[in-house]
Amino acid sequence: MTLEGKVNLLIEEFLQTRTDLFLISCEISSSNKIEVTIDGDEGISIQDCLDCSRAIENNLDREEEDFELSVYSAGVFNPLQQPRQYKKNIGRDLTVTTTEGTERKGTLTEADEEGIALTWKERRPKEKGKGKETVELKEQIPYENIKKAIISIKF
Repeated sequence: MTLEGKVNLLIEEFLQTRTDLFLISCEISSSNKIEVTIDGDEGISIQDCLDCSRAIENNLDREEEDFELSVYSAGVFNPLQQPRQYKKNIGRDLTVTTTEGTERKGTLTEADEEGIALTWKERRPKEKGKGKETVELKEQIPYENIKKAIISIKF
């Protein structure tokens, strides 16, 4: 079995014991540098990363194949990639870039297996009379139309 196959199997076994955690990515370079990124439904702790790292490292033989291992949590500035990440971030502000190149900023109000819903407020001219009014807009965006979605942090 290849190193990649072994690592993927070990990650899968670890995640079966921790159903609150899920894999975002696993990349293995040609020099055997293994980078694993995980996330959790209720966030992720340093201990979660350590537990994942140990589950992988303790079951690989450096005598067989030397490697470098890093396990990361999905950072707040990293784009959301999986429906499970969107679901855990309902209620937060997102900046979404679509595959058509448009950018939407709004609050993530829904997320399911098909896509997301963003809501935002916008000032528009009144339908009757002069002046502007604030209206709330909502847009459904399928995952296949999302190029990048990043959580907006407000200080």
